[in-house]
Order: sequence, then C-alpha cells, then structure tokens
Amino acid sequence: MNPKEPNIEEILLSETSLDELIRMKIEKELKTEIEKAKEAKNLKPTIIKTIKDVPKSKIFSKFAIYKIFNKTTKQETFINGIQAEALLGLQNNIREKLLNKEISAFSTDEIFVKFEKLCVNS
Repeated sequence: MNPKEPNIEEILLSETSLDELIRMKIEKELKTEIEKAKEAKNLKPTIIKTIKDVPKSKIFSKFAIYKIFNKTTKQETFINGIQAEALLGLQNNIREKLLNKEISAFSTDEIFVKFEKLCVNS
C-alpha cells in the first residue's frame, strides 16, 4: 500500500465535502506557487552590454534589447531581439555576422539598429 492511501481514507471518512477538498488542494498549489515566486524574486538580473559576451542563442531572444534610431523622425526606441531579427528580413549575411559577433549594429533604409544589452536572471 502507498503511504498516501491512509490519508485519502481519512479525508473521505472525515465527512469533508468535495468543495472543501478542492479548496484545500487549490490552497496547497497556491502556496507552492507563492514560494516559487519568492525564490524567483531573489534572483539578481545579469546585464551583458557587449555583444561579444552574449551567448549565440540569446542574440535574437526576447531578453536581448536593441536600440533603434529612426533616420527620418530622429527618434530612439527600444525593441527585443525577436523584433530585431524580423527587421533583418532576408539579409542573411548581416544575420550571420551578428550571430558570429563580428558586428553589433545594422541599418536599413530608414532605421539604424544597435545591440544595447542582454538582461538575464541568474
């Protein structure tokens, strides 16, 4: 017999309603999720500012931040790595140079895109 079986029998024999059993299970799951969130909160974010130190798999990830300078409107904005890769379109040679860490910026007709930093929790 499993050690859990007597606990189940005790619960069923204690005349606890099904609603009460469900509520207890949800409370238990909620407590474990809160503990996980507290542990994740204690993690310090690691910021990498040079593309040479970024792992190849993270260059076009959602954790990578790129700065965009619009040449016509003279405005700066920030995007993530997934959006930066989408801006490359079919420019595979530039994509390969970024992945090989040979360059940290590229431009299109209207915008200039530069790698800013990578933020990862450690």
